[in-house]
Amino acid sequence: MSNNTYQITLKPVTLASANEAQKSILERAQKANGMIPNMYKNMVNLPGLQDTYDTGYAHFRQESGFTPAEQEVVFLTSSVENGCGYCTAAHSYLADEVSKTPSEVTKAIRDGNEVPDSKLAALAEFVKVMHKTKGNPSPQDAKVFLDAGYTEKHILGIILAMAVKTISNYSNHIFHTEIDAPFQDWAI
Repeated sequence: MSNNTYQITLKPVTLASANEAQKSILERAQKANGMIPNMYKNMVNLPGLQDTYDTGYAHFRQESGFTPAEQEVVFLTSSVENGCGYCTAAHSYLADEVSKTPSEVTKAIRDGNEVPDSKLAALAEFVKVMHKTKGNPSPQDAKVFLDAGYTEKHILGIILAMAVKTISNYSNHIFHTEIDAPFQDWAI
């Protein structure tokens, strides 16, 4: 992060310092992730922010209709578009280690290069279009995406993912969130 950007002064919340609302959210994160990511410790300063993120994230994972690899393409592309180093590292780790996204796809998205899989390339490109147009793709952009084998429901899934990434990416920006150790190898 640039030294010219505001850094919020709220402190990360730990299980020891958490109030009841924060504690239940952090315990849920610990159970789901085997750790409490730094991002969660920051966002939980406003429990509704973390809870909204968690809810949207779960709905995207369960209802978007995307495969796990496609989900990571959406989240990673959105994180790169938003310039979030924390989520770029975290979703690169998840893509490579959990969702088994082809590593050349992850690398291409991170490096801003052409994605070497035509369907995943169409997905990444449409996520970029949705960011650049603020959710107003042209009929031609939508046709390319739909012709690649996706549906209009997938467009709604992308909108949900973008909302989730706005919460996490902007929170990470304002906190200047330190990348957790498990994601360090994917830091940019």
